[in-house]
Amino acid sequence: MSNSKADKQYIIIGAGGHAAVIADILLQSGCSIRGFLDDAVAVGTEVLGTKVIGKLDFCMDNKDCLFIIGVGDNGIRKEISQSYPLDYGVATHPSAIIGLQVSIGRGTVIMAGCVINSRTAIGEHCIINTNASIDHDSVVGDFTHISPGAVLGGTVIVGSNSHIGIGSCVKNNINISDDVIVGAGASVVKDINTSGTYVGVPVRRVNA
Repeated sequence: MSNSKADKQYIIIGAGGHAAVIADILLQSGCSIRGFLDDAVAVGTEVLGTKVIGKLDFCMDNKDCLFIIGVGDNGIRKEISQSYPLDYGVATHPSAIIGLQVSIGRGTVIMAGCVINSRTAIGEHCIINTNASIDHDSVVGDFTHISPGAVLGGTVIVGSNSHIGIGSCVKNNINISDDVIVGAGASVVKDINTSGTYVGVPVRRVNA
């Protein structure tokens, strides 16, 4: 039997709504799912026809699989990935458009309708959510979530552990630091160099 990643089954950590979307992506991509792991959901519970097979620690008995953390919270994904050094795969929806020379880090999920243009680098354990658009030569740091419908212009840098809200826009050539939340529908037209929450058109910082 081949040991290539293409032949491996997936296990999804988490069994909520975000995990179900990841399962749907994997199934539509022709991947096989062994099951879900979740500390708060009963073993045997079905999610899209696939069962919860154990608690989180059960991952250590399934190291022949690829894993994806199906949890929307950036901090929790980071904590799990650091606590469990597993073989993390990537899930890319068949409808996503991925340009040439795009790199995608392990554990990252690219959802339906996304466009990631050429020479862009996506970090580890990111979520590029439904219909998000990231233009050329951009960088998205580890554990960052680009929400549904968000648009990043070309040569945008978004730091780690950040969240770009639903329907927000980031002008080209903008740098956003680590640990930043950009609110839904916001517009970023200047660099954001300080962590915090930013809302509005154009954005303003709303927390100390």
